[in-house]
Amino acid sequence: MLTISQLAAHAGVTVRAVRHYHQIGLLPEADRDASGYRRYGAKAVVSLIKIRTLANAGVPLSQIGQMLQADASTFAEAVQRIDSRLHDEIERIETSRRQIAQLAAGDRLTLPPEVISYLDLLREIGVSERIVEAERDAWILLVAAGPEDIPAVMAAKFAQLDDPELVRLYRLLSEIVDNDDAGDDDPRLAEAADIMAGLAEQAHTSGEINPDEVAHDDLPIDLLDALAVEADPRAERLLDLMRQRGWAGWNRVERLAEPSD
Repeated sequence: MLTISQLAAHAGVTVRAVRHYHQIGLLPEADRDASGYRRYGAKAVVSLIKIRTLANAGVPLSQIGQMLQADASTFAEAVQRIDSRLHDEIERIETSRRQIAQLAAGDRLTLPPEVISYLDLLREIGVSERIVEAERDAWILLVAAGPEDIPAVMAAKFAQLDDPELVRLYRLLSEIVDNDDAGDDDPRLAEAADIMAGLAEQAHTSGEINPDEVAHDDLPIDLLDALAVEADPRAERLLDLMRQRGWAGWNRVERLAEPSD
């Protein structure tokens, strides 16, 4: 005859588990001996091993009692139902694992490889991490708006980094955003606006920006402007300076294309 500790050890469970099985009616409590201790026989060990095996296989405790009392056919049907449920659970877990793996990829979850490479290149030329993060968020919006256009756009973006004016612009913006004490009157904002307006004009003149192909939906541009202002309120001043220089989003492209008087 076994004590509850010996019973648990033989079946490979804890004493706490044995007591829990008693409470929910899965395992009958043994009679007490003259000393007041419960003593268990071999049948209790067999029953407890069956309970442990079913529980470890994923069978809910609420169903184990019925399965232990079932005939062979009913038991097989119950096993099949449990196996089907476990199969569905495994698929759900595998899906979750794939999603977690994607999340671990960080920016790669939302951005194509060429954009990631471009952001890495910005870091290599000394662009502030705050600017890189702002650029990343902007690309997330652009990729969502037109993913099919990204490969061609990125090829042009890589080529543009050969322009010292663009590199100067990135570094100038980096200096501004990393200086939290700089206000709207920072003269570097005007310099940045001059460079941006010049680059935009150059892109239009070279045909890189074709007004006839520009969509009339201003939402992506409005979102990009709002994103810039949310990232750094000084961007509002930069946008105002750009408007003063005749460049206010894609709508201004069409105006630049109009013949001058």
